[in-house]
Amino acid sequence: MDQPDTPETGWMPPSAALAQFEPPEGAHLAAGGEVRKEVRARYGFRVGDLGLLIDPDAGSEVLAMPVIATLPGTPPGFLGLINLRGNLVPLYELGDLLGTGSRRSGNLVLVFGQGELAVGVKIEGYPTALLALRPLTNLPQLPETLRKHVSAGFVQDETVWLEFDHGSFFDEVCRDIR
Repeated sequence: MDQPDTPETGWMPPSAALAQFEPPEGAHLAAGGEVRKEVRARYGFRVGDLGLLIDPDAGSEVLAMPVIATLPGTPPGFLGLINLRGNLVPLYELGDLLGTGSRRSGNLVLVFGQGELAVGVKIEGYPTALLALRPLTNLPQLPETLRKHVSAGFVQDETVWLEFDHGSFFDEVCRDIR
């Protein structure tokens, strides 16, 4: 039976006692009360032979291919606009923009960002969870349009994954399209 926190008993409710403990950042309590470091999964998607990592702080989502409103006279790589909860989001074929020629029949859209900063790319399958990324010392040969937007490379299961800054990429490469 819980007893009130009084000078006579010295007891406090369990919820109050638990509220006083704060585990270190990035840690959580496991069974038995020991503190374990939480491994944060990264997610990546493929564009042809390229593996690109999604910035975990960017805010992204995957959705089924919506209706695309195409616009006449737009450059290659720009597929049109989609309606995402009342916001018009530009949709791109990333393979065309990178010049990899890897245009595929994707049935999903990966949306980076939110509101008027949102931008979508067509993808074939759901992003892959990556838990054991190891840093690369040297980046592989990259398409010219991608070089300035990759800050690091990692490998997992013999696959290279690139730290992709989608914000700077779409600001530079697609500023005339948007």
